[in-house]
Amino acid sequence: MQHWIIDREVGALATWVEAMPGVQILRRDQIPAIRFAGTGVIWSRLRSGEPVELALAGIDRSGGQPVVLLSDEPDEAQVLQALALGAAGCCNSRAATAVLQQVTAVVGNGGLWVGQSLLRKLVGATALRLGQLPAEGENDNWAALLSEREVQVSRLVANGASNKEIADHLAITERTVKAHLTAVFEKLGVRDRLQLSLRVNGLRI
Repeated sequence: MQHWIIDREVGALATWVEAMPGVQILRRDQIPAIRFAGTGVIWSRLRSGEPVELALAGIDRSGGQPVVLLSDEPDEAQVLQALALGAAGCCNSRAATAVLQQVTAVVGNGGLWVGQSLLRKLVGATALRLGQLPAEGENDNWAALLSEREVQVSRLVANGASNKEIADHLAITERTVKAHLTAVFEKLGVRDRLQLSLRVNGLRI
């Protein structure tokens, strides 16, 4: 998988190089002339004080590659604005290598990457729009497809827990949590944590 990072200047952080072998750093003023080809992810850095539109403008998306906003100071407003402008998500430009790899896996499979607090709000807002959440036991058909541990992990995700919080709660490693989630996504045919949360809570998008 290829990775392109768009920035005001050419220069890569160590975590970028580690998470994205062979990453290409492109200056923002080069973008209008570049056509992206092949399977990969386009990352665009948003430096402090810059408008979201600046980081996402002029990117050729005809190749179908997902675009992720790399923000120096991410917040929920930026995430929502980035999604509204067609991005597949937003994460901290200084995120750890493992997080960047997670983002790649999610958006590379057609999912959206949003933070935990925003995930909770999105699920809650959807519940309010579509009506009250089903009572316990009314929407357990999805659970029949999973192992007992996978059901536990899924319910915790649906409550907005992070991988670390899930690992601590179940006394397992974060790597094991990721393995369970990979299996859950495949068995339930969902692409990311948001879709899983909606499914567990009995909501449809």
